[in-house]
Amino acid sequence: MSEQPEGRDTRTRIQAVALELFTEKGYDTTSLREIAERLGVTKAALYYHFKSKDEIVESLTGDQIQRVEAMIEWAQGQPATTATRKEFLRRYAESMLSSNHHKVMRFFERNQAAMKDRPSGKQFKDRMQAVIDILAEPGAAPARRLRAALAFFTLHASWFVLDSESISDEERMRTALDVAYDLIDG
Repeated sequence: MSEQPEGRDTRTRIQAVALELFTEKGYDTTSLREIAERLGVTKAALYYHFKSKDEIVESLTGDQIQRVEAMIEWAQGQPATTATRKEFLRRYAESMLSSNHHKVMRFFERNQAAMKDRPSGKQFKDRMQAVIDILAEPGAAPARRLRAALAFFTLHASWFVLDSESISDEERMRTALDVAYDLIDG
């Protein structure tokens, strides 16, 4: 058995625990010691994978940005049709469901002050503008661009607004996509 998957698994566990603590307690008030304690490892073991909280955040956001960039690249190679826009939204919603993307977005929402000037926050903002440009081409009527932005943010809002509802994640995704598609159809 190779060491790569085990190392990758440890990295993933660190990311998950750090994300949980950063969201619960706040980025600024969470220490690397607390992350190590929750994981049941020494700080030295944690340092082997990440030297700082910033490195953990950059790794989390880097993974998400790569996923979004791949979807943007796909969409830019497709015809600018309603079907392409809907397929982009479906792929994005599926990515949110199959990864920890919604948890990373919740982290950003709860730690806006700490994240606003970080490079990863600016990268996310740039990528979000590219998404809006896919959903409603630059120069489209303001109402069309607003509907496109709302369609996209509906996918995010479903994790906040429907969070306490007793629905499955799959039902949440279907509901959000139905609303997003209605907005895209305009």
